[in-house]
Amino acid sequence: MHQLNRLLVVLGLSLVTLAAEAKVTVFAAASMTNALEEVTEQYKKVNPNEEVVLSFASSSVLARQITEGAPADVFVSADQKWMNFLADKQAIVPETRSNLVGNKLVMIAPKESKIKSVDLTNDKWQKLLEGSFLAVGDPDHVPAGIYAKTAFTYLKQWDAVEKKLARADNVRKALLLVEKAESPLGVVYATDAAAGKNVKVVATFPAESHLPIEYPVAIVKGHDNPETKAFFDYLKSDSAKAVYEKFGFTAK
Repeated sequence: MHQLNRLLVVLGLSLVTLAAEAKVTVFAAASMTNALEEVTEQYKKVNPNEEVVLSFASSSVLARQITEGAPADVFVSADQKWMNFLADKQAIVPETRSNLVGNKLVMIAPKESKIKSVDLTNDKWQKLLEGSFLAVGDPDHVPAGIYAKTAFTYLKQWDAVEKKLARADNVRKALLLVEKAESPLGVVYATDAAAGKNVKVVATFPAESHLPIEYPVAIVKGHDNPETKAFFDYLKSDSAKAVYEKFGFTAK
């Protein structure tokens, strides 16, 4: 009996330890950084014993890491392409997939720049680069860059613009190039421009020039445990939606 009691105590302590160590790891597009950090802070206020770890990078990089076994529980992509990539590899729980937020594509310049506005329908704006480069997420794999390529193709300017790109490995690094005035112009999401400390919006791309900018979210296959489901549900709550809208996203 005493041995049984000791065993129950040990098991009980083990369960407490596991509960204390339980955490949710979220892989999310770099452009979601500020919004998801605040959403997580709010979640922890009402769930103080839960640990949430956020990892931000380009959606393409994160999606590939997940297929290679990276310990992600939730994935938030900046476009449908990389969520489709995981779906095709059966790496997500299909029924959990939904669109979290929407965004807009804009052109930015350093805040102190003399450039006040850009007419994107006229390719004369390219002269503003003055031998420099347009900061943009790498259009070969970064969603913001892919949207930019689609938009410039629609505007019949891609062939010329392609030769003038400073290709960043995520949209926040493209933002940083303009913040530091290393690039006179850049293409980012409206929410990145709003989060930027030293930039201004000089143009907004026509909505019809690219696919709708949607951020799908899903639970990674094999990680649909209670802790993950609880945080996943919170991501879609009214409280979280208010944060997304505060940072300029369109809540779905």
